[in-house]
Amino acid sequence: MTPTLNQLHEYRTATDTPLFSGLPGDVAVSFEFFPPKSEKMEEQLWDAVTQLKPLGPSFVSVTYGAGGSTRERTHATVARIIGEAKLPAAAHLTCVAASKAEIREVAEQYWEAGVRHIVALRGDAGEPGAPFTPHPEGYTGAADLVAGLKAIAPFEISVAAYPETHPDARSPQDDIDNLKRKLDAGATRAISQFFFSAETFFRFRDKCAAAGIDAPILPGILPVTNVAQARKFAAACGAEFPVWMDGLFEGLDEKPAARQLVAATVAAELCRRLYAGGVRDFHFYTLNRPELAYAICHMLGKRPVSENAA
Repeated sequence: MTPTLNQLHEYRTATDTPLFSGLPGDVAVSFEFFPPKSEKMEEQLWDAVTQLKPLGPSFVSVTYGAGGSTRERTHATVARIIGEAKLPAAAHLTCVAASKAEIREVAEQYWEAGVRHIVALRGDAGEPGAPFTPHPEGYTGAADLVAGLKAIAPFEISVAAYPETHPDARSPQDDIDNLKRKLDAGATRAISQFFFSAETFFRFRDKCAAAGIDAPILPGILPVTNVAQARKFAAACGAEFPVWMDGLFEGLDEKPAARQLVAATVAAELCRRLYAGGVRDFHFYTLNRPELAYAICHMLGKRPVSENAA
């Protein structure tokens, strides 16, 4: 993609002035949470929702465990966010270990609870490296699931995109073709798996455009505080974990405050580079910890809605 004059101006601004100075806050943000497993985790999640709500997210999403293992908790969490926090909440839904009839039942329950947005995913078998096997009476993959959900109710649907190619894909082009099938089946947008290089996302965005994909692709941002955990996540989804990050976090295991500062700096720099390349919509994988996402949004110029209104 040829840079526009505005983007060239952005690149110059990003190198000639303080990185985050004067950003107008013209970004949209969304946040992903996971359903709590205990009362204490429920409090932590609700604290995260409460802290991030003032930023006026476009939506928040709640994950769905392997094989539907968190179905009830996902439903309860989404329903509470819609009912109490009054935020647009999307529920994740996968094809794993579920028949079409079971998915219809779940989708209808979501609709009755006020859910109008679903993140439709093929899902994983639950065991690392285990191949996905469709339920004999279920959907064959995410594109099939999207079409099925659209036939159940007029949901808004988001799907996953993989800038560094899904581990199960035959090739990068095959993966992009599959993304196009998901969008053509009725999905509104794609949310990318996390990545650690802005150029990785830009190359992927250009390849998607070349394939005729014009739907929004939101970059998924994972602020790293636990290197071992992040490396495990990266290995599972085919993302490259940069060697330099090991050195950056070395010696900070017992210094959580310093680790948070380093994590926020690294993720904010990635977002600033994405912003310079024209990105104005960011999706944050919060891991139910709001501080990093809030700090990064603040640096991008995002302010609480009430302050903007005042």
